[in-house]
Amino acid sequence: MAQANPAAAVANIRNTPELWDKIVFTFLCLLIYRVGSHVTVPGVDVVALTDFFANQGGKGGLLGLYDLFVGGGLSRATVFALGIMPYISASIFVQIAGAVVPTVDKMQKDEEGRKKLTQWTRYITVALAVVQAWGFALFTSSLQDAVVNPGFGFKLQMVLFLTTGAIFVMWLGEQITERGLGNGASLIIFFSIVERFWPGIVDTFRFVSTGAIGPLTLLVLAVMMVAVVAGVVAITMAARRVMIQIPQRTMARGRMREAAKNFIPLRINAAGVMPIIFAQSVIVVPGAIAQFSGNERLREFADYFNPGRGWYYVLSGLLIVFFTYFYTSIIFNPIDLAENLKKQGGFIPGIKPGAKTAEYIDQVVSRITLPGAFFLTFIALLPVFIADRFNVPFRFGGTSLLIVVGVALDTMAQMQQHLLLRKYDGFMKKGRVRFRGRSPAGGGGGF
Repeated sequence: MAQANPAAAVANIRNTPELWDKIVFTFLCLLIYRVGSHVTVPGVDVVALTDFFANQGGKGGLLGLYDLFVGGGLSRATVFALGIMPYISASIFVQIAGAVVPTVDKMQKDEEGRKKLTQWTRYITVALAVVQAWGFALFTSSLQDAVVNPGFGFKLQMVLFLTTGAIFVMWLGEQITERGLGNGASLIIFFSIVERFWPGIVDTFRFVSTGAIGPLTLLVLAVMMVAVVAGVVAITMAARRVMIQIPQRTMARGRMREAAKNFIPLRINAAGVMPIIFAQSVIVVPGAIAQFSGNERLREFADYFNPGRGWYYVLSGLLIVFFTYFYTSIIFNPIDLAENLKKQGGFIPGIKPGAKTAEYIDQVVSRITLPGAFFLTFIALLPVFIADRFNVPFRFGGTSLLIVVGVALDTMAQMQQHLLLRKYDGFMKKGRVRFRGRSPAGGGGGF
């Protein structure tokens, strides 16, 4: 049972050496990451770059979203400007390949195959980092007064620094996953986002003091933010439980496995935040093409999809719904789930094992994914709507809330598992597990 007293909970964690060591190691890795996120690449005028992001690049565009995930490193042109995003993109690419390429899917189910895919993911990360670093070098060179000495030498220097930084961040993330607590890549993004909260809070009080935001508006925004956070937590944890039955079964050495009832939790928001990221990546394409082409008609067309316009809401909603179903179909395979259930002798009451079970699970997932898609659409578009209607000079991001809540809940669950494991270890030392039909003094065959 969880401790109600925070001090007692901290003491409980402190008295668990394995868990405490993991927390300390994770904290040190994240501290190194945050220090590196403030070291600027030579040759860049940070003031000119940050001014561009504040006035143009940070208003709901892809650059602003990327800058959010790297803790502002992109707008400051730091050595960790690319952050963990090349590694995340490479992982998603390999994951999608597993859904469409049978050879990759087979490798994902084998230990040696997974090791090889991990190496492929690292190579793809390096390639993506080089491409993104070169693109960022071209971008900074195109900005007026942003680069001291623009040229081919500066571009090579930028590629070297940013690629090296991306590789080091990838290594830090893998170290956290292997030796620390939680998923390293997720925690790096988590702390990058959380670090941006404090300047936002300070700016909010500054806007209130200057009269840019009225007290009533601030109260309404605070209530809405609390409601949104509560909704994010509820949807993140919400799941449709499908009951399964496992019949009695004779195991090795005459042991009997009791018949049992259990549940398969099918999450309402299985896709997480990825549909929002995909949708925003697509919707900024018209604006990016118009900006680089310089065509006036293309710019007029791209203006229809600027945040706050009607077509922006319509297209964003449709894209989020589409990518929610698309990404859910990639990460969730009802056929594999049905086969694994059949191998264990389990079944869903009233449903035949095998193909019928897979079809039933697919129908359930399709139905519960729709409200999850609508919720993601609401979370993604609400900040834009509030910024336009209330005329506030800041936005609280639904995307960042989804990531922060999801990573926090996952990390807390892993901490709880460590604490429970320690308690069970103590129980196993004091007692002995009894099997049906076996005396406590029976020899051999224990856990």
